[in-house]
Amino acid sequence: MNRWIIGSRPRTLPAAVVPVAIGAAAAIGVGPVAWWRVGACLVVSLALQIGVNYANDYSDGVRGTDDVRVGPVRLVAGGLAPPAAVKRAAIVAFAVAAVAGLAIAVATSLWLIAVGAAAIAAGWFYTGGPRPYGYLGLGEVFVFVFFGIVATVGSTFAAVETITGLSIVMGCAAGALACALLVINNLRDIPTDREVGKRTLAVRLGDARTRRFYVLLVVAAFGLLVVASIWRPWAMLGLVAVPLAYGPVRTVLGGARAGNLIAVLGATGRLQLAFGLATTFGLAIGG
Repeated sequence: MNRWIIGSRPRTLPAAVVPVAIGAAAAIGVGPVAWWRVGACLVVSLALQIGVNYANDYSDGVRGTDDVRVGPVRLVAGGLAPPAAVKRAAIVAFAVAAVAGLAIAVATSLWLIAVGAAAIAAGWFYTGGPRPYGYLGLGEVFVFVFFGIVATVGSTFAAVETITGLSIVMGCAAGALACALLVINNLRDIPTDREVGKRTLAVRLGDARTRRFYVLLVVAAFGLLVVASIWRPWAMLGLVAVPLAYGPVRTVLGGARAGNLIAVLGATGRLQLAFGLATTFGLAIGG
């Protein structure tokens, strides 16, 4: 597989697709949907996710925090690409997100420029800069806000220029599953992160509480479908994804460690994608 595709971390991309799809579906029935702006939102979300992945690869690589790792290979730490090239890839991805976001802002509200700038800055300083907040246990906050609430509510607003209660609730659901991906990643890396002084939330919580936190996030995502059904009963269609949660939850609660958690990361991505597809369909037909 091409090294740059590996570096983009394809397993994390459902976190970029799902909130946009859900946000667009939540917009149906509210008013005429501007589908080209929805498409632009998808470009923003994917480019931002890929940019964050490259930026993390670069920053962790030059710091040496990825020198000893159990998970998938990294471009800088693995010697697959020079740091400068990975940094440029991150900048290009962020630039693509900025251009697509600017088009949406010009067509809707210029306030979105500030939101986009905040998202890009948060993506870079997650592991970049002198005091990366990802090293302080705040990574989940970034993921929940920008790949949950902002991406979902922003997509609804871009589609119909209105923010709805439904989009906020579903943004929280999407954010919970996006956080679950990060929690599994950080659970796997607790030993190596602790060794290099990377104080992720998983390191702060410890192994046992991080496992329970993962389960809580998954349960919360499905629980929020019940809240969403107040507006659209067909949102409950997302519950068809519940069986896909059984495997990863059982594995996590069973104490799987290190390399055994890589499969859980993939399973959580599939759960997130199935949840997103089913919920999107339910919201759309109920709109």
